[in-house]
Amino acid sequence: MVSILIPARNESENILALLQSISRQNYDNFETIVLDDHSEDETFNLCQTFSETDSRFQVIRGEKLPAEWLGKNFACYQLAKHAKGKYLMFLDADEIVSDGLINNAVNRMEVQKLALLSLFTNQVMLTIGERLVVPLMHFLLLNLLPLRLVRLSKNPSFAAASGQFMLFNAQDYHDNQWHSMVKGKVVEDIEIMKLVKGLSYRGEALLANGLIHCRMYKNLNDALSGFSKNLLAGFNYNIAGLLFYLSLVILGPVVIWYYAGLELLLFAISLIILSRIMISLSSGQNPWFNLLLHPLQMVFLLILAVLSIQKYFTKTLTWKGRTIHT
Repeated sequence: MVSILIPARNESENILALLQSISRQNYDNFETIVLDDHSEDETFNLCQTFSETDSRFQVIRGEKLPAEWLGKNFACYQLAKHAKGKYLMFLDADEIVSDGLINNAVNRMEVQKLALLSLFTNQVMLTIGERLVVPLMHFLLLNLLPLRLVRLSKNPSFAAASGQFMLFNAQDYHDNQWHSMVKGKVVEDIEIMKLVKGLSYRGEALLANGLIHCRMYKNLNDALSGFSKNLLAGFNYNIAGLLFYLSLVILGPVVIWYYAGLELLLFAISLIILSRIMISLSSGQNPWFNLLLHPLQMVFLLILAVLSIQKYFTKTLTWKGRTIHT
């Protein structure tokens, strides 16, 4: 059995599409539990009505958030306590899953004997604001860390994960209470992968390859707010490391042109073009959009870095209507 666990807070616009896509899976032995995390909209009622048509689905109300916990981490912790499956699959409420997801993911867990499998979802982008920011997630990820090293290297520093899809071996999860161990962490997904590897379990991170789609943000402001929350954490809160990386990807071509001349600059530009094409195709994105928007995306990468550093020093974030003190 697979327990599909969905924390949901104010997700009335998205939740039914996810539940309907789960119900169409060709994997029969699963349960789906939605935890309504004190929503102020119709999330609970929509899930309750849907569960009445399919016994594999249920919705529960979340407990009051303790002071030392962050909202999503506590919601996932509660969901795990209600789950009965051999595997615990955590999904975000704004996703849509394709047929074959559970079969493929469970097979990967069994073959590789994993404690944790995390998938980076295919991102849906409809506005120009989204296209300026959202592709930076895969650009940074696949530029900085070959994903194969997450599984092959025992070093916890080689850790990557996406909270949009986290599949745990239930026994390993209950033995360690992973979400409890990161109760106050904003970027809990990467921190859990570090813990999994640090305790000599096997973890893996892969691209979803069309099995999960998600529209993370609806406009530029939401994208800036969301990604700036996580950017510095991806560099292990090393501000110098983030600034050094920015200097390479943004100022690097200018320095090459000034000191090495036009020929080497053209060679560097060709490498940038090839990498953008490869990363775009791997992550299911339009390479032509990313090539055209690359200069502007680099400007917004700099803006994200400034916002992320600012949030780091103020120690305060706002997300899903809650103020988070980090």
